[in-house]
Parts: sequence; C-alpha cells; structure tokens
Amino acid sequence: MNKSWIYVALTCLFELMWVYGFNVADSWWQWAIIIGIILTDFHFLPKACQSLPTGTVYAIFSGVGTIGTVLMDVFLFGQSFSGAKILFVVIIILGVIGLNLADNQQEKAALKGSA
Repeated sequence: MNKSWIYVALTCLFELMWVYGFNVADSWWQWAIIIGIILTDFHFLPKACQSLPTGTVYAIFSGVGTIGTVLMDVFLFGQSFSGAKILFVVIIILGVIGLNLADNQQEKAALKGSA
C-alpha cells in the first residue's frame, strides 16, 4: 500500500474528528484540542498530494467528510435521514470512485507513453 494512501486515510479520520468536535465542544480547552486536530489534519493533506493526484485526494477528503458528517448528524445528533440524503450521498460516492478511476487511467496512459 502506498504511504500516500495512509495519509489520505489519516486526513479523513482527523477531519471527522474535528467536525465531531465542532458539535460537542463547549469550553476553551476542547476548542484548543480541535484546533490541534485541524492543524494535524492539514499536515497530512499536503503529504498525501505529494504522490497522488490532488483532485483525487481532495475528492476523497471532501467526500468522506461530507458523508461522515451526514452520518454523524443522523446517528449521533438525531437528525432525520431521507431518501434525498441517501441519493446525494450515493452521488458523492460515485463521483469519488469516478475521479479515482479517471486518474488511474491517466497514470496508465502516461506510463505507456514513457515506455
């Protein structure tokens, strides 16, 4: 497994942590922890982009953040879940998969052209 994918996973995990923190923090020290998590998150994001296409990394980062936020709202904070939310979450997932497949095809074409 490419180390950059580990950075993508870490940045997604830290993003979900600070989004959760936004919903539950109510004291200065909790906000200080959230700021630390955000800084850690944005430490790993550019590392992931060093050897992976930035569009793919950002699509995964924002897709996981969006889907994770929707799921947190529903399962942890009691928000409603509707057919429309499911539809749009599926569209986000398909978009992330599509971008990853498109980037992989471009990489393969570039490798064939240089050989």
